Amino acid sequence: MKNGIEQMHSLIAWYREASTTSPIGFFQIGGGISGDFPICVVPLIHKDLELPCPLWACFAQISDSTTSYGSYSGAVPNEKITWGKLDENTPKFVIESDATIVFPLIAHYLLEEEV
Repeated sequence: MKNGIEQMHSLIAWYREASTTSPIGFFQIGGGISGDFPICVVPLIHKDLELPCPLWACFAQISDSTTSYGSYSGAVPNEKITWGKLDENTPKFVIESDATIVFPLIAHYLLEEEV
């Protein structure tokens, strides 16, 4: 099993290679650090490694936490713009629902579609 630094190193290598052939979207299930860790690969490449790379092409999230009650431990999509993860024109979607209900429906739809 890889530690956090090794996982980020692998993610950097994957993102740099994969983003040269097509745009990459980010689909987050839940909130908090589990989603914040991988989405940070883009600002890490830009700011820390000082290498060019495209921003995430789209962002979607399923979460049952809402910011209105203070239960969401993460950033709403518009906050991700200032941190260099998304652009102001990046398509952004938040589905406020239980992921155990919504994700299987989305996965079924995607797997049934011909790519």
